[in-house]
Amino acid sequence: MKPGDSLTRVVILGSTGSIGRNGLDVIEHDAGKRLRAWGLSGHRSRETLLAQCRAHRPRFVAVTDPDSARAIREDLRGLDLDILEGRDGIIRMVQDPATDRVLSAIVGVAGLEGTWAALEAGKTVALANKESLVVAGPLVMELAGRRGGRLLPVDSEHSAIFQALRSGEHAEVKRVILTSSGGPFRGRSRRELQSVTPDEALRHPTWKMGPKITIDSATLMNKALEVIEARWLFGLEPDQVEVVIHPESVVHSMVEFVDGSVIAQLSPPDMRLPIQYALTYPDRVPCPGPRVDLTKALALHFEPPDRDTFPCLDLGFEVMSRGGTAGAALNAANEAAVARFLGSEIGFLDIPRACRAAIDHHTFDPSPSLDQLWKVDAAARLEVQRWQP
Repeated sequence: MKPGDSLTRVVILGSTGSIGRNGLDVIEHDAGKRLRAWGLSGHRSRETLLAQCRAHRPRFVAVTDPDSARAIREDLRGLDLDILEGRDGIIRMVQDPATDRVLSAIVGVAGLEGTWAALEAGKTVALANKESLVVAGPLVMELAGRRGGRLLPVDSEHSAIFQALRSGEHAEVKRVILTSSGGPFRGRSRRELQSVTPDEALRHPTWKMGPKITIDSATLMNKALEVIEARWLFGLEPDQVEVVIHPESVVHSMVEFVDGSVIAQLSPPDMRLPIQYALTYPDRVPCPGPRVDLTKALALHFEPPDRDTFPCLDLGFEVMSRGGTAGAALNAANEAAVARFLGSEIGFLDIPRACRAAIDHHTFDPSPSLDQLWKVDAAARLEVQRWQP
């Protein structure tokens, strides 16, 4: 898109989170050439949301916490923007006729509603909320196809696969290989992880993320969820998805084709590149993030994951193969278990145990409706709340 063309109007769901802030950094770096922040949403991070609204002057701001909404309405008095509230506000903003792309960056299953509403309106969704596909992959992809919407990946791994897939046809793909940093506990034994504290688990070696995703990275549940997301996003069979540990976080994922060629995407661990690619696709433009300097010495390492120490990964592969309601049960159980771990109610190694219990106790349905998935979500959370080590 050249200067002078109409701008791409972007709604950012979860603008106060890590992905949302990086998305606004991309828009600011663009300096009005291609992108405009058209709508922002937040929950309780009032001061951050206020600062974003004053800096970017969006057309809409949606606030899902009622108390924060009232305060923000007063604080932004006089600015020319529509202040919306709750779920209806999110839907109004993403379905506005002038909205071009929606950056879906609300953490957890809470992000599904915004993703669904945007696709229902035929919008292009830059998807950072992997839970939308973990919970309701077939339904989300069917909706996108039926309504003319489109999903563009924002997760660094799925963006890498998306870019590498442009080197061949879908029928020529042998497998996709998602890379994982291994998190802060790579190389440790189960015995060493028995007394891990939340503070230790929140110290990621290469990425700066929100607390929930950081804990998921430590347990490898983040990779388990990404495995499920990859299957639905790229239309793959379960045996076409694999995971390798790559501690440098420079190769973000790879695609192997039937002739043996492996295409990889490399860049420093910085989310602004995949966010920008999803917002400007199919164009590539200069990015504010750092670059890999291959003229300097650089060692890249790859190793198989330790599935015995980190059983969350196997849960992901199992759920990917089963489909149906299994993804909703796993995702809800993990969100509840992570919350209990962060609250020091259960141990680090209890997270996969609680998830296992929720999957085993839920009533599996291979072809659920969206309403059924919400019921499974609620039941799995309750199961984990009751679960005792």
